[in-house]
Amino acid sequence: MKEILKTEVISIGDFVISLGNMVNAIIIFIAAYFLIYIISFLITRSFKRRNRPDGRHLSIIQLLKYFVWTLTIVFMLQSLGINITFLIASSAALLVGIGLGLQSVFKDFISGIILLIEGTIKVEDVVEVGGMVVQVKEISIRTSKVVSREDINIIIPNHKFIEDNVINWTHNSMPTRFLIEVGVDYASNAGLVESVLKACAASHADVIQEESFKPSVRLQHFGNSSLDFQLFFYSYNLFRIENVKSQLRFKILEEFRSNKIIIPFPQHVVHYANKVEN
Repeated sequence: MKEILKTEVISIGDFVISLGNMVNAIIIFIAAYFLIYIISFLITRSFKRRNRPDGRHLSIIQLLKYFVWTLTIVFMLQSLGINITFLIASSAALLVGIGLGLQSVFKDFISGIILLIEGTIKVEDVVEVGGMVVQVKEISIRTSKVVSREDINIIIPNHKFIEDNVINWTHNSMPTRFLIEVGVDYASNAGLVESVLKACAASHADVIQEESFKPSVRLQHFGNSSLDFQLFFYSYNLFRIENVKSQLRFKILEEFRSNKIIIPFPQHVVHYANKVEN
């Protein structure tokens, strides 16, 4: 058996790779694969037992994979008789050039580690970044996959979550307040408008009716052609709130028509001066 393992598979000058070297490399690869599988299983089960399905374990597992596979490649190269120190030293200039060219990649990589350690953004969180409201579906070491309110999958570099101003709606311990603006004719009964708006909000299942968070109405402006009202309401339905707003607007329009409340449109009077030619 020893003689078989000493069989030369690759021989280039003084550099020789034997069958035993290749077997060792394969064993290291298989051991790393099962190590990742076992640790991933234990981490997932630990999070499930704590009733913390926040998605952080996915980021931890991803980071673990990068770390283990990096060490695995190093050990495999060493088992094949390749001098890692010499290899790194001989390609130092190349590595510097690659590093300069991949600065943004390394920035995203470090940002992914920061997200993992801090835990400020997790899977299933609803966040606002770059002017978009999205729900986080996956956090990888370099990029994160999110889905927009239009159900469009978007890949965002992790440095966006670190460098930009990010609103994490899921972190709010209280429900979030939203508003709908509407203008009515000056001849309208302001008290009736207030009652109708509150009743419309109260009729929707996603609008909170608790005493501290009941819908309210504010007369915001005396506009050029309308009395401008704002309907404030609280809801936990953060990600699909635009659907809630649309349904409320349909209801408001229906109730306004039933109560003869007119929503005016801007009107402009233009005077033409006839020029008399002599």
